[in-house]
Amino acid sequence: MLLSKDFKFDAAHNLVHYHGKCEKLHGHTYRLRVVLEGVPDSEGMIMDFCELNDIVKGKVISRLDHSYINEIISQPTAENIALWIWDEIHDLLQRDNCGLHEVHVWETETSCVILRRSDL
Repeated sequence: MLLSKDFKFDAAHNLVHYHGKCEKLHGHTYRLRVVLEGVPDSEGMIMDFCELNDIVKGKVISRLDHSYINEIISQPTAENIALWIWDEIHDLLQRDNCGLHEVHVWETETSCVILRRSDL
């Protein structure tokens, strides 16, 4: 069974190892989806949505929202942002009944990167 929760954050970045319009400083309203895979526990939940919310907001959103992402991730492509997010929350979401399955990062409404457990 899959459980997911969506988040949004606003941030600025520029791609220093890229030649094109995105090498200049600019911002996005990012959308993030965190997906867990697991089985319901004795309370009938894979994970409480409130707990998932607190973990992601505490470890990711609080750091990235209204930030200059280059100060956190040296080449902040959507791909590298997804990898950074995975590293920040993976261990906190490992339980006996579930674990982190996917991280989705939308840089725009129509452009998204999906990082799956099987990609690592």
